Amino acid sequence: MPADTAQPPVTAFMLVKTTPEWLALSVPERIEAFTTQVLPAIKSRTSGVRSRFYDTEFYSARVTDVWVWEADDHQAYQLLIDALRETPFWDRYFEVVDLLVGTENGYARTYGVEAVATIET
Repeated sequence: MPADTAQPPVTAFMLVKTTPEWLALSVPERIEAFTTQVLPAIKSRTSGVRSRFYDTEFYSARVTDVWVWEADDHQAYQLLIDALRETPFWDRYFEVVDLLVGTENGYARTYGVEAVATIET
């Protein structure tokens, strides 16, 4: 069976740690900073990008949050990172600890097999 030639979305797990500057902001100030500084930068530079945010500070001292970004393709992901780097969120409000980037079930496409998953329906 030939491998699927469609390009899968790129998923990035961005592990970040809050900085004292971010923590000094009130919750309304944080929301305003995100909606006025980050979202417009992303929207003006790229499309086809979705995000989810996970709090991890309850369980980790090294990483306080995991931002999951899904981009339609590698170019959209690269434009996303370029946009984020030009905002105060990159290394001012958050320290980017690590980036883990991949595609879901890449092995299945490579070998032309069905993906194995444990998701219940």
